[in-house]
Amino acid sequence: MKRDTVNLEPGADQPVVLAPVTEDPRYVGVSVPRGGIERLTQGLGQYVDDIELPRMAHVAFWRNPVSHARILKVNGDFARGMPGVLLVADGHDLARVCKPWVATLGHLAGMKSAPQHALAVDRACWQGEPVVAVVAETRAQAEDALAYLQVEWEELPAANDMETALDDATPLIHPELGDNLCFTRSLNVGEVDTAFASADVVAETTFEFGRHTGVTLEPRCQIAHWSPADQRLTVYHSQQAPHMMQDLYARQFDLPASGIRVVCKDVGGSFGIKVHAYPDDFATVALSILLGRPVKFVADRLESFTSDIHARHHRVKGRIAVNRDGEILGFEIDDLTGIGPYSMFPRTSAIEGNQVVNLVGGPYKHRHYRARLNVVFQNKTPTCQYRGVGHPIACAVTEGLVDLAAQKIGMDPLEIRRRNVIPDDAYPTTGASGIKLELLSHEACLKKLRELMNYDALRAEQAALRQQGIHRGIGIAALIELTNPSAAFYGVGGARIASQDGATARLDPEGNVTVLIGVGEQGQGTEGIYAQIAADAVGVDIGKVRIVTGDTDVTPYGGGTWASRGAGIGGEAVLLAGQALRENIVKVAAVILQREGAGLAVRRGRIVDAVTGEELLPLHELGRIAYFRSDTLPPDFTPELMVTRHYAQRDYPFIFTNGVQASYVEVDPDTGFVKLLKHWAVEDCGRVLNPMLVDEQMRGAIVQGIGGALFEECLYDDSGLMLNASMADYLVPMSAEMPDIEVAHVQTPTASSKLGAKGAGEAGTAGAPAAVMNAINDAIAPFDAHVFSQPVTPQKLLRALGKLG
Repeated sequence: MKRDTVNLEPGADQPVVLAPVTEDPRYVGVSVPRGGIERLTQGLGQYVDDIELPRMAHVAFWRNPVSHARILKVNGDFARGMPGVLLVADGHDLARVCKPWVATLGHLAGMKSAPQHALAVDRACWQGEPVVAVVAETRAQAEDALAYLQVEWEELPAANDMETALDDATPLIHPELGDNLCFTRSLNVGEVDTAFASADVVAETTFEFGRHTGVTLEPRCQIAHWSPADQRLTVYHSQQAPHMMQDLYARQFDLPASGIRVVCKDVGGSFGIKVHAYPDDFATVALSILLGRPVKFVADRLESFTSDIHARHHRVKGRIAVNRDGEILGFEIDDLTGIGPYSMFPRTSAIEGNQVVNLVGGPYKHRHYRARLNVVFQNKTPTCQYRGVGHPIACAVTEGLVDLAAQKIGMDPLEIRRRNVIPDDAYPTTGASGIKLELLSHEACLKKLRELMNYDALRAEQAALRQQGIHRGIGIAALIELTNPSAAFYGVGGARIASQDGATARLDPEGNVTVLIGVGEQGQGTEGIYAQIAADAVGVDIGKVRIVTGDTDVTPYGGGTWASRGAGIGGEAVLLAGQALRENIVKVAAVILQREGAGLAVRRGRIVDAVTGEELLPLHELGRIAYFRSDTLPPDFTPELMVTRHYAQRDYPFIFTNGVQASYVEVDPDTGFVKLLKHWAVEDCGRVLNPMLVDEQMRGAIVQGIGGALFEECLYDDSGLMLNASMADYLVPMSAEMPDIEVAHVQTPTASSKLGAKGAGEAGTAGAPAAVMNAINDAIAPFDAHVFSQPVTPQKLLRALGKLG
């Protein structure tokens, strides 16, 4: 039987053959160009703002201009008289049709948050919170009318600094909660005090991570269309989880979910920014219900900076215990993170900090670990899940401490990692924090990285250049990334977010295959890999496969796009559906040909003799007979050429992927500027379905990680106002600043699925900040200086070098 890929197992010297996906594999494991790319490059994509509906109105929001305010009075009389204005509504108006929500999860014990409304009621708690909606015939008319609103507010004391959020003198954002603490967690495993007391060396430092946000090419947007005639709600959304939003709209508006359709067509990037339910999402639906006509909301870039979620705002005090021989004995961290005034709905803003606790020290075999987490409220834009969700913080803390330890004992950074990563033959195992690890390959990844970057020669080059006054640094980061989540992520906490996904595969009369699946295309190439999987699973050419995603009316119920689950969960559902369809096709062929099904196979769109390969029946002829000439079939036989299969990962709470990254940088000690020279990544995401797409996902994620490490930060003044809320002031990585990024793979397929795929979309973001930070610190090591505050700006570098006060 032909098999689809050949690969090295961790630690093996000879290649081993991966299990087959189908009997006729031609696409899985091959760099097939992404499906649909021609349509997009020709400008034929259909994004939310491209959609025009009859009688469609447009909404613009008056947003809170300060960090904390009591809303005293809203007078919309002048605005209502402006041309084209249809409705002016405040929080009290919308509260009559949309219920408030509280974003907590039951398995995060003790977590609390306050009720939140579609528009602020009485108080607005961050700059950018929507307060008043103006609906008009055009967006320009709605924006013009905003200037005629008369809103009286009283500025209230604010809690802006997360360091003082729990102090007695700090104002309470929600007095009914008793304090500004959203969630706290402590973890104490092993004998941490003994481990640190007995260690030869203890290294410690404080890490800072600045707030930043996802700058998607397409901003958040939606069209809500409530039809009074049939009591039906249709929402066109730039979103990642259409079934989740269908459920939330049903609950918040007391509507039957069956009467709600959420459609996500082309989505111009998401990165987690579009996996949340925002107040203005609910407000747009409420306005459509009040008006009985479609209402469109498209965020402009300026309001996106204070209305889209932020992420990564952490201060982590960490320390590591090691022996002189490089053995890591234990880790200890204290993580403080600020999340804004509310926990985001429905995934909650405590997840990122909780992930940090789970993942610190993850790649290593130490058994002593203590962690404390405080998640606090503040009067700033809410933070929540963004690409990587805690991984970049956990990885930077872990790998920064490992480098500090290596420096203190005089050991090579690559060598200390080689000695301490969990051995490739030790799986399955449980990490110190309690995470269950199925099968990882850090030893193989480190070995491949060393060869890929020619590590020894690079160290020699670095040493020679230092003699010339050129300061270059090499940074290493080992990482783990949770993917393919089970219900343990959200379902067990009461959040109605599906961990399973389903796929429907249908053979059309012409011999084409249509696959419907809820996991949407956000630019990452899922439509492409689903076509590859379906083509191999059914046995047709890839050009005969059509993928339909993101429509709750037609696709099976599923979780959508998040946590790198598209390949591992969605792809497995497509595989199962495709294989089931192939089995049914063979049954139909056996009846038509009056032959045993065991002797038939489907290959390249034809029924063939499984032994000789002789063509017996093309699929278009099989389809013609099955659909239009049932009279020629036995009366007790009905062709079933449309099947649905579901998949949920159950063997582990998560399936972990792993990898190693390295960065090579040059630091100018006179200016503090960092030049990125080269970046390497060795990734193990299980079975690689499409090398080209995986590599580009990795490169894109690495660039995003570099953005957080060097450029991106939401800067606030002392009063809680964002200072750089525009593309003129908020720095994002540009192509000319990025290094060449070389990607290689070790493949360790998960045994929890037939496909063996793990996720890959977030690993680059998880490891890049740590690798870049360590490379910078390696470059300035001769000056006995370190920088552990991200983004690493020239000012911070010069301050560390003693050249700025």
